[in-house]
Order: sequence, then structure tokens, then C-alpha cells
Amino acid sequence: MTWQSPERLWLLAAVLLLAAGYLVVQRRRGRYAVRFTNLALLDTVAPKRPGWRRHVPASLFLAMCALLVVGFARPSDEVRVPRERATVLIAVDVSASMAATDVAPDRLASAKAAAREFAAGLPEQYNAGLVAFAGTAAVLVPPGTDRARLTAGIDRIGMESTGRPGTAIGEAVAASLAAVQSLGTGGTGGDDTDGQVPARLVVLSDGQNTAGRAPSEAAAEAARLGIPVDTIAVGTTSGDIQLEGRSTAVPVDGQTLRAVSEQTGGRHFEAGSADELRAVYADIGSLVGFELERQDVSWRFIGAGLVLALLAAGLSMLWFSRLP
Repeated sequence: MTWQSPERLWLLAAVLLLAAGYLVVQRRRGRYAVRFTNLALLDTVAPKRPGWRRHVPASLFLAMCALLVVGFARPSDEVRVPRERATVLIAVDVSASMAATDVAPDRLASAKAAAREFAAGLPEQYNAGLVAFAGTAAVLVPPGTDRARLTAGIDRIGMESTGRPGTAIGEAVAASLAAVQSLGTGGTGGDDTDGQVPARLVVLSDGQNTAGRAPSEAAAEAARLGIPVDTIAVGTTSGDIQLEGRSTAVPVDGQTLRAVSEQTGGRHFEAGSADELRAVYADIGSLVGFELERQDVSWRFIGAGLVLALLAAGLSMLWFSRLP
């Protein structure tokens, strides 16, 4: 948090002086009470003394003053605000290992269900596209605002979406970047001052890169363009598939994905269940849909000060039938 008028914070010294003055007055009152030595008569004259309650309205009043001073200093902070425009590319691994059932009903089916929810939650004005990859990568749905087309593309994803076996994470990133650049967009930056629309890639896979270009090469290009790549490693270490009549272990390996996200300034997630995968997509949705913007937040302190003022007045009326 920063202050647009920090010199006004010196007024907090006045609040401290008020607090000190209040304490001095209370000490004097205590001394006068001790001088009245007939305590039995004092109980008869004033049987109900307010005790600690008499200090509550004064404490609330002083806290209110402090909050109003802080608000007067015009504090500003980074606030999450909705983006007006953005481009999002979802890349889904369709290699054979995605048939593993450690994420019920299987990794690919869970990925498709979560991707549908993610796409449905994106603002209507956002461009969203779909990439499928195994040994190669293909843009199944070019980025656009037609959500029905995107959902239909997700529904069509299957193991046959790409022809070559393997997992080409680098190719998935490269194909996604090409799709983004086809719209003339790129770079998140938080604003559109350079004429570019913010973009972000989401890559979901379960293993290491085994085909195509090196993921680090594609990640370097994404970093140069200022496009973060969020990666999701879906699956568990106990995953397996039936291959040629035999059970073959396909444990999840997210090291390559983590390296890509770190290189591009994105975030890496691990999802070992369908529920975790949906939660990950919801988290990414908050990253895509909002940006940080520095705004004046003095209203927070002024509002809190007004609440304390009303509380002090209410308690004083309730306990002492007078305003503080």
C-alpha cells in the first residue's frame, strides 16, 4: 500500500495526544474517587458504576479518528479489476497415456469436462481457442468469441485428434502462440496501451516432452512475446494404461510443464482428481479474467471509521443515555 498524501499521516500525532489526554483525565478522576473515604456511602449514592464500559465509546472514537486520518492521506493499493479483453488458448494432451483411469473416469474425460466449465466461465468478449496435441499439435478451434464452437471442439477431442504418438509440449505451446499472433494479439501487461490484447496459454498434459521441438525453445518465444503459459499436470504416480494387452505404467511427470510455466511467468498446477482439476481451472480463470490496477482505497478506512462512529454513538446511548 502507498500514500498519495503521506504528509497527512502526521495528524495521527494529534490522535495520540487525544489518547494521552484521555488517560490523564481518567487518572485524575481515580485520585478524586480515592479521596472519598466513606466507601459504603459511595455505594449507596452510586451503586452502579459503568466500570470498563465507560472507556469503550472513547476508544471507538479514537480509533475512528485514526482511520479517518489514514483515509485523508489518500492510500492506494493494487485492486483486482475485470479485464475488458483477452485471448485464451487451451491446449489439451490427447496422447495415449491420457486414457489412464487414475483420474476418474479417465484423464482425458476429466480434462474435457473441466475445460468445458472453464470455457463457459470466460467473459463473452474474450477470444478463446483450442489446441490438441500428442506427437504433433493442431489448432482445433481458432480463437474467437463463439463459445458453442469452442464447446463442440472440446467435445470432439479424442485420442485420434493428432496422428503421431508421443507428447509434444513444445509444439503445443508453439501452435498456441501462432494462433494468438494470428489475431494480432499478445502480451498480458495489464493494459492495452500498446494496442495489443492480453493473451494467456493454458497447457494440460501428464508427461514429459517426447516429440517435436524443445519446450524451452517454445517457452522462450512465449516469454519474448510476454505471454504467460499456465500448465496443469493431470494424473497421479499410480496411473496405468492397457497397451497391447499389457498394463503399462504412465505416472504423471510435471517437471517439464513446471519449467515452461516458470520460464514464461505463468503458474504450474497439479491435479490428481477431477475435483482438483476443476478447482485449478477456476483458479486460472481468476488469473485470466482480472488484472491488478492501483486505485485509491481511502473509502475502506473512511467507511470503517464511520462504522466505529456509529458503534460508539449506539453504545453510549445504550449504556449512558447520551452521545459521547
